[in-house]
Amino acid sequence: MAHPLPITIDVVSDVVCPWCYIGRARLEKALEAAPEVAVDLRWRPFQLDPTIPPEGKSRHAYLTDKFGDEARIRQMHEQISAVGQAEGIAFDFDAIETAPNTLNAHRAIRWAATAEPGVQDGLVGILFALYFEKGMNIGDPAILIEAAKDAGMDAAVVETLLATDADKAEVEQEIATAQQMGVTGVPCFLLEGRYAVVGAQEAATLADAVRQVAQAKADGTLQKDQT
Repeated sequence: MAHPLPITIDVVSDVVCPWCYIGRARLEKALEAAPEVAVDLRWRPFQLDPTIPPEGKSRHAYLTDKFGDEARIRQMHEQISAVGQAEGIAFDFDAIETAPNTLNAHRAIRWAATAEPGVQDGLVGILFALYFEKGMNIGDPAILIEAAKDAGMDAAVVETLLATDADKAEVEQEIATAQQMGVTGVPCFLLEGRYAVVGAQEAATLADAVRQVAQAKADGTLQKDQT
């Protein structure tokens, strides 16, 4: 049996999706559980609601319009918070005042991919924490610039680019491509661009998928399985 080869994992995600935050935490545990597999991790954009205006809108009003029943919303938050606590995430939904448009956040994440290894994943983690644990408006350019700086990016470059339309069309095209591929919900983990694991699966499930795809790639059976 050949030694597992490195694989790519593309995570299609939105930074205002609580299950994507949970999915990231579980993926970290999965990769720790499969240290024999080297992974090139890449974050890909998805917008749960691209119709939110650039300045954002009241999250309370947004959720009420979407779900109607405040008791239902509270129950959802309690359930997610309990799952998050088990993964080391301290959700604070009451702190979130603004439902942001995440296009600019995805632009910054895209730029982070050209920085040092780990910077993109670090920025994603920072943005999740800012939004879900501190209630920060991650659609605000000033907050995005500071987050990019904390992740190790050149804040001046990010500030300059955010003031333009740089990569807006490219991010929107990536989202459209994901939808054309059949991605309708996030997180979606694409392994080697072929195999999809949908949803915030348990770490053990993700680790098993990582090992299987890496081994199939090493054995030369990856393409065979696909045909």
